[in-house]
Amino acid sequence: MAEDNSSQMHDNNDNSVEERQDRGVFWDSKPWQAFKTVAILFSFAINIVVLILLLAILPLVLPLVDAVVKPLVGGLNNSFVDMSEATISRTIEVNDNIDIAFTLPLDTETVVRVTEPVPLRNIPASFVLPDGGGYINGSVSLDLPQDLALPVALNLEVPVQQTIPVNLAVGVDIPLSETELGKPFSTLVGLFSPLNRAIENLPDSNEELIDRVLTPVATATPPAGYPGQ
Repeated sequence: MAEDNSSQMHDNNDNSVEERQDRGVFWDSKPWQAFKTVAILFSFAINIVVLILLLAILPLVLPLVDAVVKPLVGGLNNSFVDMSEATISRTIEVNDNIDIAFTLPLDTETVVRVTEPVPLRNIPASFVLPDGGGYINGSVSLDLPQDLALPVALNLEVPVQQTIPVNLAVGVDIPLSETELGKPFSTLVGLFSPLNRAIENLPDSNEELIDRVLTPVATATPPAGYPGQ
């Protein structure tokens, strides 16, 4: 009878230990341990749901990228490249009046023409008589004829004060990279070029993605004469 009681007590102890072990997985009389267990299971379930959602929408992503994102990013990249290499070409009309005032020094020799007869009166002169007759000093009076060319030396300062009308058509051809807009466009090209290359390397369709995943990576063929061939 004592042995039965001992066996029954032993079975009760085993049952109580198993119950505590089962209860300890989720509770173990510790609320924080139970909360961590529930949080881990909840996080695992959320990850599985997110993975399923990603796998569900994955077939829609590549067509969207190929139809919308690739043309948009490629167009922006090409536009920024073209603008960084563009030039500003136009004709600027200049219509204005310029006031000038300065002194012009003249020191030169030139020929002038007499515009009308110039009278010369009582000009001292020496007359040489022929055949060694000697000299006679006297004076002469005459008129310089019109259109007579006279060499003269000019050495004077001429004041100049004038308003000059300016009518010009000035052609301008300025590379955009040499202006203040060159640096921002170069920065945009540097930002969009890697993104454009990355998007260009994406598969164009779901079928191409599957082919890339299923196709093994090709190993490089060693060149002729490689050791071991």
